[in-house]
Amino acid sequence: MKEVVLNLAGYHYWANQRLVAVLKKLTATQLDQELVSSFPSIRQTVYHMWDAESVWKQRIELVEKTKKPAPQFQGTFAQACDDWITVSRQLLEMVQQINPVKLPHTVAYYNSQKQYGKLTVIEILMHVFNHATYHRGQLVTLLRQVGVTKIPGMDFSEYAKKGQ
Repeated sequence: MKEVVLNLAGYHYWANQRLVAVLKKLTATQLDQELVSSFPSIRQTVYHMWDAESVWKQRIELVEKTKKPAPQFQGTFAQACDDWITVSRQLLEMVQQINPVKLPHTVAYYNSQKQYGKLTVIEILMHVFNHATYHRGQLVTLLRQVGVTKIPGMDFSEYAKKGQ
């Protein structure tokens, strides 16, 4: 099972890097243009992805009071993207180093609505990777709506073919 999660963690990091390379080229107008999606702009979608990935990583690390990074963030969008990619890399490194017996370990947490939940480490990782894939797909559509025409492929099959 670790091999599957490791493959997905590598794909997740790779796909996020490809997407961020495009996102960093956007203007503030493109980043903040109001669009119809889960979040009202590209910037807010990216910040949501960064926040979610960060919080889930903290939960795996058993941080009692998790913190979303975006609400307090004062830097540039490019810096936020770099910080997000750092979290993706750290998740990959975590999976590379994890002892497989820890994957079924249960993590208890409270969500942002203060509701209690429990998931295993492997369930959290699968959720993080699927959640990111969902929003990367949205971002591709949003990028097209703001006029971006050159968007790299981010399918898992492309990652797997390259032997990443």
